[in-house]
Amino acid sequence: MAEIDRDGGTRRLQASQKMKELMTRYYMGAKMAEGSDKKIAWITSGGPVEFLIAADIIPIYPENHGAMLGAARMSVEVCEVAEELGYSRDLCSYARGDIGSAISKKSPIGGLPRPDFLLACNNICGTVLKWYQALSHLFNVPLFFLDTPFIHRQLIPESLVYVRQQFEELMEFLESQTRKKFDRDRLAEVVQYSGESAMLWKEVLDQCTHHPSPMSCFDAFINMAPIVTLRGTKEVVDFYREMKAELKERISRGISAVPEEKFRLLWDNIPIWYRMRELSQLFASYGACLVADTYTNAWVFAGLNTPDPLEGLSQAYTMVYLNISIDLMVERILDLLTRFSGDGLIIHSNRSCKPYSLGQYDIQRLIYERSGIPSLVIEADMTDARVYSDAQIKTRIEAFLETLQNRKFSSAT
Repeated sequence: MAEIDRDGGTRRLQASQKMKELMTRYYMGAKMAEGSDKKIAWITSGGPVEFLIAADIIPIYPENHGAMLGAARMSVEVCEVAEELGYSRDLCSYARGDIGSAISKKSPIGGLPRPDFLLACNNICGTVLKWYQALSHLFNVPLFFLDTPFIHRQLIPESLVYVRQQFEELMEFLESQTRKKFDRDRLAEVVQYSGESAMLWKEVLDQCTHHPSPMSCFDAFINMAPIVTLRGTKEVVDFYREMKAELKERISRGISAVPEEKFRLLWDNIPIWYRMRELSQLFASYGACLVADTYTNAWVFAGLNTPDPLEGLSQAYTMVYLNISIDLMVERILDLLTRFSGDGLIIHSNRSCKPYSLGQYDIQRLIYERSGIPSLVIEADMTDARVYSDAQIKTRIEAFLETLQNRKFSSAT
């Protein structure tokens, strides 16, 4: 039987410990490479990491580090360092946290290794351009910026041609940084691993369609680190194959994430990293399991397995969740609610992430009009705890869950 939190939280996955070991080896290897001949690149979470791995360059994700700062409850301290330099509190707390950490050297993992260059892609937001420009000045290193056209209704061929051309320029840039010829055959191998890991990640998340769910999205938030950081490697493929097997075993043994699951909910937006445990326990205490979310599903890259790696990469990185319109977001959320049998939707109005939070009240209205599924909007920030109200959010969640309980009772009678 899996371990159960003493305070009534969800039952833990063995995969979480394996994930910690995998990520520890990754960060230790990156720290040891600092100052050596091996190149290190800082990259945005929506950036095409396959090119770095194919060129034997170590990818480092400041956004992942920002999440660690939040989970370790160090974000406010380092954000204040950046704010003292003039960075507004209205800016992304990942950006403020990482800039403040780079300056103050405060970090739960001893800081990130110094980059040799930077790779930013605006398919997740426009903030990354200015954020990475600031990092480029701070470290005095070059920045390659990849621009992806926004998708309003459908992906047009011209957008793929445009992105593909930039991939060609990226390969030339990497050759200039490594002074080596870029290996396109190696890229094809890396993209194959990426496609396989993305499909395995989807299959992992799809295990939660089972009633009751063998894990919650809080488990998914924790175990998404490899698909974000190391996709394109065999280690990630192996990890998610094992995680999928563990979930299947839990299903066969009747082990659920939340004992006596009563409600199945969907989470929208980035997690509130500094309140993960408390929120998990709060929902579990009401028999509510968050069985799916838009955030982890954003790394289910589609279309990577194509004969031409550049074609697959162009499509995958242009169609990411935050690079699409509200109409397309509504379609994806409705699909998740249907596939995972969602009873309700929890919408995190994230002060830091404007692209993710803009239009959420319209999304809330459209979801209800088209499906009748109710939702709750809670206002917070992914890592900046100064804008979080424990009492207010707890009260609102409890009231929402009581409403769901009444709806189920009414429909049953």
